Amino acid sequence: MARKENKTHMARRAGRPVAASKEPDRYELTLYVTGATARSLRAIANIKGICEEYLKGRYQLEVVDIYRQPELLQRDQIVAVPTLVKRRPVPQRLLVGDLSKAEHVLSGLDILNRIS
Repeated sequence: MARKENKTHMARRAGRPVAASKEPDRYELTLYVTGATARSLRAIANIKGICEEYLKGRYQLEVVDIYRQPELLQRDQIVAVPTLVKRRPVPQRLLVGDLSKAEHVLSGLDILNRIS
């Protein structure tokens, strides 16, 4: 019977177990908006505020204006805007709306579980 290893605490390097990295996750986010509308600007401000408070120095945020880059809608299968796509850390998640409810955003992006 094969022995199970706890992958969150151990990794293998050159056949020897080593401690898993304690380095915090980097977040890769894409926010889809529709130009400079009030709702889009609010979503941008909200996600930037959340990222600066909870992920300072550990995130990359790309803002995509669907009027300027409509071909990117298909890539992430976006059907409503504003939509925030979390690519990393996995699993990928999509959040729709102006991101004004910080507790919903933190939960949806699984931020609180990763920083506690």
